[in-house]
Amino acid sequence: MKKMANMKILFNPESVAVIGASDKEAKLGFHVMKSLIKGGFSDKIIPVNPGGSEIMGLMAFPSITDYEGPVDLAIVVLPAGLVPGVFKECAVKGVKGIVLISAGFKEIDDPAGADLHEEIAGIANEAGIPVIGPNTFGMINFHSDLNASFTPEFSHLKKGGICLVSQSGGMSHLLGFMAMRADVGFSKIVGLGNRLNVDFAQMLEYLTDDSDSKVIVLYIEGLDEPRDLIEGAKKYNGKKPIIAYKTGKGMVGDQASLSHTGSMAGRHEIYTGALSQAGILTVDNAETLLDTAKAMASCPIPDSPGMAVLSGQAGPGMAACDLCADQGLNIVRFTEKTQQKINELLPPLALRTNPVDMGPAWYDSSAIEGIVRAVMDDDNVGGILFLMMFASANVDALKGISGLLEKWGQQKPVISCILSPPGIWDEQIRALEESGSLVNYPTPERATRAMANLWKYGKMKTF
Repeated sequence: MKKMANMKILFNPESVAVIGASDKEAKLGFHVMKSLIKGGFSDKIIPVNPGGSEIMGLMAFPSITDYEGPVDLAIVVLPAGLVPGVFKECAVKGVKGIVLISAGFKEIDDPAGADLHEEIAGIANEAGIPVIGPNTFGMINFHSDLNASFTPEFSHLKKGGICLVSQSGGMSHLLGFMAMRADVGFSKIVGLGNRLNVDFAQMLEYLTDDSDSKVIVLYIEGLDEPRDLIEGAKKYNGKKPIIAYKTGKGMVGDQASLSHTGSMAGRHEIYTGALSQAGILTVDNAETLLDTAKAMASCPIPDSPGMAVLSGQAGPGMAACDLCADQGLNIVRFTEKTQQKINELLPPLALRTNPVDMGPAWYDSSAIEGIVRAVMDDDNVGGILFLMMFASANVDALKGISGLLEKWGQQKPVISCILSPPGIWDEQIRALEESGSLVNYPTPERATRAMANLWKYGKMKTF
């Protein structure tokens, strides 16, 4: 199908036209141009505006057909009434993909908006042009330095393996900015908007073969054709983890979804049940969505629910154990060999069975290393929760185990809550995360929930 063949060019264009480009800061076309330029897009940028000969130092053209070279991607930032004419010009020009930021289609309370939606859909489909939008903030492909949105700041996000596909521009911004603060890397962020001819199902088909995207994250409000997403997810189940956050549980949320995306939210419990049966892990808040995606992108799936909880202080370990019980994880009994080794390294006054309180070994980094090493090799352990709060006496604790963790390389998932005042352990934690040695969270509860979701996803893959 021509439309799907053009999806790759849409996300990896060599030439981009901004139809509605502007030098005026009050116009969205200004911010789209700024996003492309400041985002580092190194190929051809073509501003299109009949009112100017030059925009942001680049030669402008009255229309896309006045530009003589090829155009792979067109970003359209014009009033809705002008869009059909522009789409016809794009079809004549041979444009391969469109990001339609403009609003005023089926989401508005006017039948004319729905009619306009159908008209432009017919033009795009006949020409085989995939369209992101309308009523979207745009999309970003971080690995191609392509910021095709009206938010230049997205380009500050770290490149990584998580792709977010969202019906909400606001949620895309929320998750993107949360990821910046947590140093989480993204491959793409795609604002589907009102889904003219690219919906969740088409994105799943494209992303399954996208080597930059290791984990697919969906934010869903309402769906016109839920079966397409469910069947698509079943088809690609197990190839890449898919995580979804579905909102619109109540009547107010349902009506908000209709006015926002042009689709009803639908019965929440039916949707979440169907998503789970299709192999999509569902979560119920934005924080857990991002935390789980971070773990999925960096950790192996535990081969059992048996957890070892290793804590520098007893309290965080107990908090993790409580949540393990709630989330279907087991605090395992160590093998006799492991327990004997721990007993040798810790005094009797310490909690030496699982969970292990390593506090008495603060001054002995080799003892902490020995405990971690013994637990890594324990056949009963499916994953390790490592919790360490800074206290001046344990300042060298990470130094002692960093080499061990890096060499071991998460043969089993290692998820941590290692926390210190700013500037003390930050670089060590970053180095451990970037080497793939562990994944770190700011609380024991968030670390434990991420581990539990790894296990839940692993169970879903076996069905």
